[in-house]
Amino acid sequence: MPLPSKLFRPGTALIAVTLSLTVLVTGCGSGGDAAPSSPDAVGAASDEVTVPVTAATTEVVDAGAEPRSVVQFRPPQGTRQQARLVTTGTVQQQIDDQPAQDFSSPELTMPLTALVTQGASDSTPATTTDLTLGTLTTADDATNELLSPATDSHAGFTMNLSGAITALRLRPDPDAQNKARSMIEQAFYQAVYRTVAFPEQPIGVGAVWTIHQQVMSAVALNQVTTATLTARDGDRLTIDVRVAQSPQSPVFELPNGAGTLNVDSYSLQGSGRVVVDLGKPLPVDGSISVEGTQSFSDPSDAMRLRQTTSERVEWSA
Repeated sequence: MPLPSKLFRPGTALIAVTLSLTVLVTGCGSGGDAAPSSPDAVGAASDEVTVPVTAATTEVVDAGAEPRSVVQFRPPQGTRQQARLVTTGTVQQQIDDQPAQDFSSPELTMPLTALVTQGASDSTPATTTDLTLGTLTTADDATNELLSPATDSHAGFTMNLSGAITALRLRPDPDAQNKARSMIEQAFYQAVYRTVAFPEQPIGVGAVWTIHQQVMSAVALNQVTTATLTARDGDRLTIDVRVAQSPQSPVFELPNGAGTLNVDSYSLQGSGRVVVDLGKPLPVDGSISVEGTQSFSDPSDAMRLRQTTSERVEWSA
């Protein structure tokens, strides 16, 4: 089968390596249930899609020093927060001895205004947050022009008490082109799967725990994040993280029924630091970077595909 024509499509490259959220959105369609709203919520658009996020489980390795307490996110309804999300993603692909191709995305800076539309309670242990996008920018003027219709558009998410995001809501601007939508979706996808979830058990400074989560797309991945609580000042916590991914299956299913590739090797790992405030829905500072290499082969011939990838998620006020 003519694999090069399929593999060199930019969308396919992102699906294979960085697991573009576009795949998940397409699978969900536009009929997902909207998250609960409040009188302060921005009105939900009819084209909003809700993307489920796979559950994160935690396991305490070391409970840390006394005093210890259960860490929970409980930002009150009506809480507002200004934040800046910056994401980058690089993808270099080479098939056999052909010239390498670059499917990288430019660094995207996304100002966000968060509004908590539903605070967590004992009866509803989840926080619902609406996000308003500011002016999105990259280093490329042509890309900035494509992104301009997304200014003042909306997204949102639902977060449980541990800080894990359980659903992502997207409201693409009807005037935004596919490239712009894909960049925004990918940025949110990267941020969601770099979220730190806290354990249900009491922990103190020095605590170490692991976060296990499946990252579902064309390649189903097991992601393990090792988190260490390095500092706490009231509701402000600093966490060091190490991230590693491994494939669940030795076979990669190509999109649209185009066939399969053997996963010959897969490495993606990285580290970073995140600062959170338990009274705010978004991280207040920090960055996490991951990088890796992957190699695939066509089971029907001698074709070999090699990739090098990297991602970075950065938060600031």
